[in-house]
Amino acid sequence: MKVIFAGTPEFAAVALKALHEAGFTIPLVLTQPDRPAGRGMQLQASAVKQYAITHGIPVAQPQSLKLDGKYPEAAAQAHALLRETEHDVMVVAAYGLILPLSVLQIPRLGCLNIHGSLLPRWRGAAPIHRAIEAGDHETGITVMQMEEGLDTGPMLLRQSLAIEENDTTGSLHAKLATLGGQMIVQALKQLEQQALPSTVQPENGVTYAAKISKEEAALDFRLTASQIARKIRAFTPFPGTHAAYQGQTIKIWAAEALSMQSDQPAGQILSAHPHDGVLVACGQGVLKLTELQKPGGKRLPAAEFLQGFPLASGTCFTTF
Repeated sequence: MKVIFAGTPEFAAVALKALHEAGFTIPLVLTQPDRPAGRGMQLQASAVKQYAITHGIPVAQPQSLKLDGKYPEAAAQAHALLRETEHDVMVVAAYGLILPLSVLQIPRLGCLNIHGSLLPRWRGAAPIHRAIEAGDHETGITVMQMEEGLDTGPMLLRQSLAIEENDTTGSLHAKLATLGGQMIVQALKQLEQQALPSTVQPENGVTYAAKISKEEAALDFRLTASQIARKIRAFTPFPGTHAAYQGQTIKIWAAEALSMQSDQPAGQILSAHPHDGVLVACGQGVLKLTELQKPGGKRLPAAEFLQGFPLASGTCFTTF
């Protein structure tokens, strides 16, 4: 089976690697254009492009696939390339560009998407972040047949994965990427032998995982300690969370919700000792900050952070 692959970040690169190592012929990879990254803002190839180039797989980086969009010439060239490239199916994983109906109809077996949630829960751009933030106990991978709607297509394979209490988006992302790679290989092997049975997504239980904005990274200590702890895990490693302290922005990388209660104002530091961590009053409950970062500094355990940046009991983090 010949597979065109479309994807951009590491999540997608893991799936591309799985397909390549499983022996599928990959005549073309689509990925987003190189973007500036790092302190020098040098153009950097996506994880998918890096893997493809290393393994001699042709790469195309169209700015758009929409013929009526901002880049119609680039889209038309991409359409022509897809039609000229012999293939049976397209696999899509975190590509980042909209695939219009005109593209979905090109492959003989259509386009299959590897989605990082148990659809119909968490359709959209940030399913891993939102699952942790919401306190879900499980998530998973859904391999679906793509259609015009946002993650609305029929489900072909679906497998759950527990969300552990200490999972961050980073750790859960890695586990789901591996699972996604395994499942897309399974799906295509089944598809080679026979048609994959599909299940229409139920209308009940639909939720949307909105794209993460940097504005959301500011912590609001009026929330419960459990809600804040989940948000910190959900926003680690990107974009990270932060709080204002006496005119400076402190990044908060790890914390745990304690069962103890406090009648102090939300955001007030109850104690800050190297052995006990930094305890902060919340709208309900107390949050123990265990990993912090000062401006221009490194991520540090609370004990090391406090040696270079004392936090005084009775002072407050600003509640946004």
